[in-house]
Amino acid sequence: MGRRAGVKDPAKGTIPSRSFDISRPGRQDPRVNVSLAYGQGQLPIEFPDDRTTVIAPTHRESLPDERAAVLEALRNPIGAPPLRDWLKPGARICILFTDITRATPNDRLIPWLLAHLEECGVQREQITLLNQLGTHRPNTRAELEKMLTPAVVERYRVLNHEPENPAACIELGRTRTGAPAWINRHAVCSDVRIVTGFIEPHFFAGFSGGPKGIMPGVAHVETVMSNHGAHNIGDPRATFGVCEGNPLWEELRDIALRAGPSFLLNVTLNEHRAITGVFAGDLVEAHRKGRDFVRTSAMQRVKEPFDVVVTTNSGYPLDMNLYQGVKGMSAAARIVAERGTIILAAECREGVPAGSPLDRLLREAASPEEILALLATPGFVRPEQWQAQIQALIQRRARVRVHSRIPDDVLRAAHLEPCPDIAAAVREELEQRGPQSRVAVLPQGPLTIPYLA
Repeated sequence: MGRRAGVKDPAKGTIPSRSFDISRPGRQDPRVNVSLAYGQGQLPIEFPDDRTTVIAPTHRESLPDERAAVLEALRNPIGAPPLRDWLKPGARICILFTDITRATPNDRLIPWLLAHLEECGVQREQITLLNQLGTHRPNTRAELEKMLTPAVVERYRVLNHEPENPAACIELGRTRTGAPAWINRHAVCSDVRIVTGFIEPHFFAGFSGGPKGIMPGVAHVETVMSNHGAHNIGDPRATFGVCEGNPLWEELRDIALRAGPSFLLNVTLNEHRAITGVFAGDLVEAHRKGRDFVRTSAMQRVKEPFDVVVTTNSGYPLDMNLYQGVKGMSAAARIVAERGTIILAAECREGVPAGSPLDRLLREAASPEEILALLATPGFVRPEQWQAQIQALIQRRARVRVHSRIPDDVLRAAHLEPCPDIAAAVREELEQRGPQSRVAVLPQGPLTIPYLA
C-alpha cells in the first residue's frame, strides 16, 4: 500500500490514515470518512477503509510570525543583496503578483512588501503592481481588491497583464520554435522587478513560482503557446517535480532571465493557506531552495498503482474551473493503473469556462484521440491546447469522472463523465474490479506529488 500521510479531519485536525482488515472480530463499521478540498469548504466522502489509502502532503506548521519572516527574508535574501540595496533613488519598481486562480496570500504578502518599500524611502508613484495573468482572463476591480486589499488597489497603480496585446510587450529574442519572446513592457522596463508568488508542484513545469512569475506570468500568448506547445508538453520530463532537464521549464527560465535581474519573493503554504516558508532573493537560486523545501513534504511514494484514484484540485481558488482541474487529474494519473478510473472533485464555479479557448477546442473534437490528432497536425496551434492535450493523454490510460457544479451536458461535451455521487462511484468501481482492487485518495490534489516506487 502507499505511504499513509494524513487525513484532514475538521474536528481532529490531521490524523494518520490506516488500512483495516474488516474481518477482525468486533469491527462494526468498515468505512472511513475523508474530507476532500472542494471550493471554499470540504466535501466529506465515505470510503471502504480496508481498501483505501489516503495520500496527502506531510503537514507543516505555519510560521509563528509570518510578517517577521517575510521582512527577514527581504533583509537577508538567498543569493542576492538585500532588497533595500536594489532601491536607487527614483527607481521604477514593478511588483508582479499572482492572479485569482492562485492561492498566494497576496492580501498579506503585498501589503507587507509595500510597507517595507515605503520604509526604504520608495514613493508610491514609483511602484506598479502587475497581475501575472499568463493567458487567463483579466481580474475585475472587485477581485483585485479581494486579492490585494481595497487599500492597496486604491493607493497604488494596479494593472492586469495584457497577454494578447503585442504593444503591451517587448520582444526579448525568440523561443526555440522561432516565436517572439514577448514580455510585458512594465516588467522589462522597470529598474527593479520583484516577482512574488507561492511554490507548489506543477503538472508540466515541475514547480510553480520562480521564473514562472515572468514567463508565462506576464508573457504574450504567442510566446506561451510556443513554450507550451505539443512537443514540450509531450516530453516525459515535463512533469511534476522536474525543473532542470525539463525543456519547457528550462526555456521559460531562460526567457525570464533575459529581462535582467529580478528579486524573488516566494512563499510556501500548508493546507490552511498559512505560510510555512519564505524564499527571497535570486530568481533561480531562491526558487531552487523553495522547491527543495516543498519536495520534502509534497512527494509521497507508493508501491504500486491503484485501480481507482479520487483526487481534488486543492479547493478554491485552484478549482475555480475545469481548465485548472486538469492539474488534479494529472496528479492522480501518476499512480492510477492502466484502464483504471480517476474521479476528480473540483467545484468549477466558473465552468470550463464557457467560450474559453479550451472549451472551444474540446467541443471541436469528437474524442480525446481526435484532440491528440489535431495537435499532431502541422501548423495546428490553439490557445490553452496544453490542457486539452494533457487531459487527452490521461484519458488514453484511464477513465475520468468529474464531480463538480458543471452541468452534465457540458462535462460530456468536454469528453468527461459526470460523477454525482463519489462514494457510490467508488463502490461500483471496486465491485466491478474484484476484491483485490484498491482506491487511493488525494484530498489536497496536486499539492501532493505521488510517485511509484
